[in-house]
Amino acid sequence: MQPDLLDPTVATDPMGVWGRVREEGPVVKGRAMDGSPAWYVTRAEDVRFVLGDPRFVTSPDGILGAVDLRKALLESLGMSTEEGGPLTDSVFDRGGADHTRLRKLVSRAFTMRRVTDLRPRVQEITDRLLDAVDRGETVDLVDELAYPLPITVICELVGVPEADRPDWRRWSAVLCKMDPERVPDARQGMVENVRALIRARQAEPTGDLVTGLVQAQEEDGDRLADEEMVSLVLALVAAGHETTAHLIANSVIALLEHPDQLDRLRREPEGWPVAVNELMRMCSPVQITRMRYATEHVELAGVTIRAGEMVQPVLLAANTDPREYSNADNLDVARRAAHRGGGHVGFGHGIHHCLGSALVRQEMEILLSTLFTRFPDLALVGDPVRTSSPGMRLVGELPVRIR
Repeated sequence: MQPDLLDPTVATDPMGVWGRVREEGPVVKGRAMDGSPAWYVTRAEDVRFVLGDPRFVTSPDGILGAVDLRKALLESLGMSTEEGGPLTDSVFDRGGADHTRLRKLVSRAFTMRRVTDLRPRVQEITDRLLDAVDRGETVDLVDELAYPLPITVICELVGVPEADRPDWRRWSAVLCKMDPERVPDARQGMVENVRALIRARQAEPTGDLVTGLVQAQEEDGDRLADEEMVSLVLALVAAGHETTAHLIANSVIALLEHPDQLDRLRREPEGWPVAVNELMRMCSPVQITRMRYATEHVELAGVTIRAGEMVQPVLLAANTDPREYSNADNLDVARRAAHRGGGHVGFGHGIHHCLGSALVRQEMEILLSTLFTRFPDLALVGDPVRTSSPGMRLVGELPVRIR
């Protein structure tokens, strides 16, 4: 079959579709979102190879014959390249020295020591959110828990004021769904908000991440341009809560649909860290990575990928590859990692491995263990409401009864 992200069955049956593509061959020609030809890579070993090889880059700049999907995307959203710069030229899109420079500027906020120090605060936020939930009522867990925890944590880290956080949730959701009628306004709102935040920290420094970026720029302006700072903060806030919220929602659904696995965690609560890793393997909302471009001819699994051609690594397919995992399509909360970094590619791989992976793991562990301990009879009410976005598995509503 020829993979196509816009095929409706990718949204309704992602594991089935990507599983069939994976078993058809390790590297399969398909179509990118704009209809251009692209190679889909689906097996775990090959996905790691692409994500870790410097000959595959996230930006087509300077590559002869490469199709710039960013321009096509921005045109479909009614924006110019300049207007869309903060969305398409972030740390996630940079490579080489630029990527290293930008990542280094923010990495100290996500060290294991800093994340460990945040643990009491994450627990406090989780407890407060659950204290506000009424027993005996049907509530939307996306609205009441899955979004509020990660957006509160990342906004406190970055420095976004509490009054602005509802706007960030709305803007980020618009970006995730790629709504062409609303993205331009969301982009403008985010950029203006970040610029105002930067001005505020220039006038009155605090201990947040934006203050650190402002001080780095003041010490050496060559380290961080104004627009880079805007793009960096925007990417961290949006990516720092949107995907985590849907990961939480997908994981709650998975555990409620596999009561035997949930029962095991109730009997063995010390197993939550391992369970979180397995949930990340199976329940990540991110099916694919950013497109990669070959900078030269590369042989991959018997296929010659020519310079300038697009390569689409499929994380979901790699994470359920039977060559890598026994009973790969089954949730096993006691599954031990076969490789460093969790064994899966749910957080990516190589230089673009998720900067906040340790924080996400901690949020997941605290939230899920606390939720199912305090509400052991939590139950789904009807079916979760899924929302569609190419390459994503999103949960719009998750109605549950708190008992």
